[in-house]
Amino acid sequence: MAEPFRTSNPALGQNTFTSVESTTGEKKMTIDGATNRTFFFSLLLLCGAMWSWRTFYSGDYPMVTMYLWGGLIGGFIFALLTIFIKKIAAFTGSLYSVCEGLVLGGISGIFEKMYPGIVIQAVSLTLGVLLMLLLAYKTRVIKVTEKFKLGVFAATAGIAIVYLVDFILGFFHIGIPYIHQSGWIGIGFSVFVVIIASLNLVLDFDFIEKGAEAGAPKYMEWYAAFGLMVTLVWLYIEILNLLAKLRSRR
Repeated sequence: MAEPFRTSNPALGQNTFTSVESTTGEKKMTIDGATNRTFFFSLLLLCGAMWSWRTFYSGDYPMVTMYLWGGLIGGFIFALLTIFIKKIAAFTGSLYSVCEGLVLGGISGIFEKMYPGIVIQAVSLTLGVLLMLLLAYKTRVIKVTEKFKLGVFAATAGIAIVYLVDFILGFFHIGIPYIHQSGWIGIGFSVFVVIIASLNLVLDFDFIEKGAEAGAPKYMEWYAAFGLMVTLVWLYIEILNLLAKLRSRR
């Protein structure tokens, strides 16, 4: 029996490809197509990030705050629209990428001001992890077995629960101790989260490959690219957070 589609990425759920239908004669999804769409979304994210970054360094902090909140809210809305209406992923995925770019540009500016040089390190590490895991996946150094999928899924769900509880406790001015601090527990937690976020990329690669093999419709290339962007944004933020903890110990 073939393994079911499974990934921790909320955009690429178990029934993502099985829930869509392709008509006779319709063009099919390809891995190269999904790669090109991911590159396009990355350019849009970069444009949004550069705009927010320049605004931050111009000293217009109130506008950066608006970009941060607007990007967070807009990104969340466009992500939900993309997940529930996959056929418009080219449009909503583009808007999601721009919104996330505005958020990442503002956050990056804040971290860069505190720790000069940290952003280029975070970007380099994110790209490095992406390429390394892609190579490991293509050469089958990492084999995506059912146990592997279940392990990453469980770990990601656990992280999500921790973050959700921490978010709720924040309303009462309480936080989960240690995980946000630069002690060894906090650093260890961040390392663990970075590893799990990275392994989600492997699941996304496998999921996209399986979708192409299943003959998913062409528009799913945009949706698959959106799913990859969700993971990459998460990975970059976690790497940035980890580097900040390490730098604060100096």
